[in-house]
Amino acid sequence: MDATREDIEFLIRSNHRVGVLDALTSDRCTRHDLRTATGASSPTLGRILTDFQDRHWLERDGKFYRLTDLGEFVATRFDAFRDAMTHQRRLREIWPWLPHEADGFSIELFTDVVVSQPGPGYPYQPLERLTECFTTTESMTGFGMALLKSGNLEPFFDHVRNGLECEYIYPPAVFEELLSWDEETVVELATRANYTVLLHDDLPLDDRCGICLFDDRVSICCYDPETGALHRLVDTGSDEMRAWATSHYERFRDEARPLEDAIDLL
Repeated sequence: MDATREDIEFLIRSNHRVGVLDALTSDRCTRHDLRTATGASSPTLGRILTDFQDRHWLERDGKFYRLTDLGEFVATRFDAFRDAMTHQRRLREIWPWLPHEADGFSIELFTDVVVSQPGPGYPYQPLERLTECFTTTESMTGFGMALLKSGNLEPFFDHVRNGLECEYIYPPAVFEELLSWDEETVVELATRANYTVLLHDDLPLDDRCGICLFDDRVSICCYDPETGALHRLVDTGSDEMRAWATSHYERFRDEARPLEDAIDLL
């Protein structure tokens, strides 16, 4: 077996080893501290400490144990790897709906990601999360598929009435669906200074996702292209995601046309 793989397996096949590494990452610890933190028996803990010392991952200072520089290196990289694996697990089920073909899009754009998905017998969590995002923000911009269910359209337009600053780029077919929901409300509010409607005939991936930028979050609405149902909602506070989404939004805004230039849709 490859020696690197052996080191990886040595660490991950024991929760107690991982627990010792985690505890020592925070601070130096006594043997009692480590037993309390990990739940390991005294013999088990003794073997772990010996193994870690043999690998030069930790050193003893009186009654305390602490990580060496090499041990800190291992701990930092291992923690980053765990975070990455947790991250990908939360995103892999929705990967087909994300705009990964778009220029500059990557998994590294996400931090503190929240994935909202329908649960057994309760399919409304994505809609409720989206509603929470736009009812707790003072400004909103976006493009693509979004806001097509009465459960979130009503609070959205109520928030527009109450002063939400919103500029949204709709595919024409999506805006037609808005009109079919409540033409009078949509047309009336589209004339307000705080709600700007733009239309774009060739938004990429407009049948499967929509992107919204709120005050402190960016959301990606993941739609089932066959049914139009909101399949998942992903949102993040990542500055990198905001920069990426803003650059695409500004490009599409330059290409879009104002609603009054497409009056034939009304």
